[in-house]
Amino acid sequence: MATDLIELDLPGATSRVRIEHQWIARERREAPLMVFLHEGLGSVAMWRDFPQRLCDALGCRGLVYSRPGYGRSTPRAPTQAWGLDFMHRQAQEVLPALLQSLGIDTTTEPPWLFGHSDGGSIALLHAARFPGRVAGAVVMAPHIFVEDISVASIEQAARAYMETDLRQRLARYHDDPDSAFWGWNRAWLSAPFRAWNIEAELGAIRCPLLAVQGVDDEYGTLAQIRGIAQRALQTQLLELAACGHSPHKDQPEALIGAVRGFFSSHSR
Repeated sequence: MATDLIELDLPGATSRVRIEHQWIARERREAPLMVFLHEGLGSVAMWRDFPQRLCDALGCRGLVYSRPGYGRSTPRAPTQAWGLDFMHRQAQEVLPALLQSLGIDTTTEPPWLFGHSDGGSIALLHAARFPGRVAGAVVMAPHIFVEDISVASIEQAARAYMETDLRQRLARYHDDPDSAFWGWNRAWLSAPFRAWNIEAELGAIRCPLLAVQGVDDEYGTLAQIRGIAQRALQTQLLELAACGHSPHKDQPEALIGAVRGFFSSHSR
């Protein structure tokens, strides 16, 4: 399925930023909108057919996009290092600007959010910052604080990028794989990032929330989603057995079934 490009003016950017995006079932004009937020190495293409499958199961519309630095969106400059607040900026600056530029009025038509990994954290931060402008959220393998298991797996990914064909494989999905990989990897492995923690912000979330994690997640423990439920009391948890960091790949049918039930209970 073809993707489109739109240019945004973002705070701190010296020029306009290009964002790759794709609509799903846009003809369902009266249906709720689900916005998909990808993982730390993801893009529109790396979701493959999952957004289409989920939107068809829910009967909703979908919007999938690649964050700056990923896919066909504007790459990160080689000298640009992402700061401790990079997920906050995505949640509070980039996503609102994209929705506004695409003509989505979140005050009258609050979208649903579906986020994976870093995208799940961004979904949580957006829902906390704009509590009246999100209809509901599903977060898969989100991070709310930094764990040793996360750092160890990200260090391993750096070795794989330098020593295996990982760079070539990522080049299928990103115009600039170095932009995508090193932006994410160096941010997470920087010493200050060990203090990153968004637990205190979760209590501001007001929308229905489904938090999903695989029991065998190699990038985080179940303390992540259980911590969300301790602070956003409306949270429903889904812990999937025989599942790693990507439930939409490891357990797609179980995931879609659970999201369908959650969505039907809370959609207007």
